[in-house]
Amino acid sequence: MEKVLDTRVVSIGSQDFEKLVSRNSFYVDKTHFIKEWWESEDDVTLITRPRRFGKTLLMSMVEKFFSLGRESKAGLFEGLRIFEEDRYREIQGTYPVIFLSFASIKSISFESFYRKIQGVISEVYRKKDYLLKSEILDEEDRNLFTKIRLKEAEPEVYEDSLRLLSDYLYRFHGKKPVILLDEYDTPMQEAYLNGYWDEMTAFIRGLFNSSFKSNPYLERALLTGITRVSKESIFSDLNNLVVVTTTSRKYADCFGFTKAEVFRALEERGLGDQKEAVKQWYDGFRFGELDGIYNPWSITNFLDEKRFLPYWANSSSNGLVSQLLQTADKSVKERMETLLQGGTITVTLDEQIVFNQLGKKKGAVWSLMLASGYLKVKSADVSEEIYTLSVTNGEVLQMLKGMIIDWFQDSEHYGEFLTALLACDVEAMEEYLNRLLLQVASSFDGGKSASAVEPERFYHGLVLGLIAELEGRYFVRSNRESGFGRYDVMLEPMDKNKIAYILEFKVFNFRKESSLEETANAGLRQIEERKYSAELAARGFSAESIHSYAFAFEGKRVLVKEGKL
Repeated sequence: MEKVLDTRVVSIGSQDFEKLVSRNSFYVDKTHFIKEWWESEDDVTLITRPRRFGKTLLMSMVEKFFSLGRESKAGLFEGLRIFEEDRYREIQGTYPVIFLSFASIKSISFESFYRKIQGVISEVYRKKDYLLKSEILDEEDRNLFTKIRLKEAEPEVYEDSLRLLSDYLYRFHGKKPVILLDEYDTPMQEAYLNGYWDEMTAFIRGLFNSSFKSNPYLERALLTGITRVSKESIFSDLNNLVVVTTTSRKYADCFGFTKAEVFRALEERGLGDQKEAVKQWYDGFRFGELDGIYNPWSITNFLDEKRFLPYWANSSSNGLVSQLLQTADKSVKERMETLLQGGTITVTLDEQIVFNQLGKKKGAVWSLMLASGYLKVKSADVSEEIYTLSVTNGEVLQMLKGMIIDWFQDSEHYGEFLTALLACDVEAMEEYLNRLLLQVASSFDGGKSASAVEPERFYHGLVLGLIAELEGRYFVRSNRESGFGRYDVMLEPMDKNKIAYILEFKVFNFRKESSLEETANAGLRQIEERKYSAELAARGFSAESIHSYAFAFEGKRVLVKEGKL
């Protein structure tokens, strides 16, 4: 039985359960999650759902339910499903809770990441500073508590900080605390994009093992995020972790709105005649075996605006997905075209996201798009990890088409070569240059009789002319020192979410090489061995976001090869 509210204002963006319910704002009752989760008796639970699917609101609900202070919070749950059983009336408000979120930890360096995580943990301690006044802490405990609170403790202390706080709370209240961690994976994506993956995972692994594996004072823990990060990355040896992804049956109707919940809300707002149009735009998500899930962000915005717009698709950056698609090989792009035409693709994928292998691991882009909500499962053989996927709904389809258009904005005046370069399409670059050289290059320009330097200058200048129009969106640098040498051309995007490029030009030398292929391979080796990427790495670009190309020329012929850093 849902709580009946007389006039429910649609509050956009509110993620505070207490505020929503106490103000009679529009709210769909998901309190049955508490019962399902508590009765599962899982020590540590990780639930992944796409962004804007009510994860933070649900965590706020769980915090308000369990946090000590039964009398002050009990009224929030009157009339909601969880209070239909007397047992949960008794449990409500009887546990100490540690609640923290990594949502704000978006940093371009490890140093910035560390300062921000210090701040998050410091705030958690501040909320529990009543412990400093108690006799359960001795002088050593108080000193350590104060150092953590003032952000003055050593890194290893912060790794152990949640276990320490669990100990203090257990001693004070006589009950083990519940730990809630929202958006646990935000720092991982940022570390991957900005090149400090190893340092970040080393710290997080220590924090998680101390908090969730070797913590004798922990009652339960609940983590939420978008992606299922590989166990090897940060959950090593955490054998008590239960992972619930979008393909799992557990908690299928606890996140997002079901068809019945959406249609009821439309009737309540006098929009009952819009059901089919709403279904076309916003339906399509599937969790476990439950079809017909709607994203709450779009539905609440539609209830408020009463207009069909891509609310969810436009509510956050799609930088990582865009980067992976843009730099993918031809087969991925062909499958993407099938999806955009309304078709399905069948792929092998692993739901575990290994961030530092995203640019290399086959199927990684589909795993990320599924976890992010851009794709849905039509059918699956989970034992063989074979999935048939389609675009989730009309809203997402519009967003993906817009993303691809953005890659090539202004491409009309860039011409074929730049369109191919920005799409990382080696074949198209090569075809265009071969056609161009037939038209404009004389045999003298790149002939065998010329010295190696002069022809390289010709080709170098030719390509520089082709990319000149990138000024304004890229820093175009030529013949500058980086690493242990001087690269030919570097393109650094002003938008850090886009790809950077290193271009090396080589003229075929019949005394050293037997083919253009060898010449191109020599160019790629030069980029790698002389570490031309060092300048970009120092600016925060990861290896996966830097693409290197060697252009091997012989007269009017050119071969283009792509390298991996």
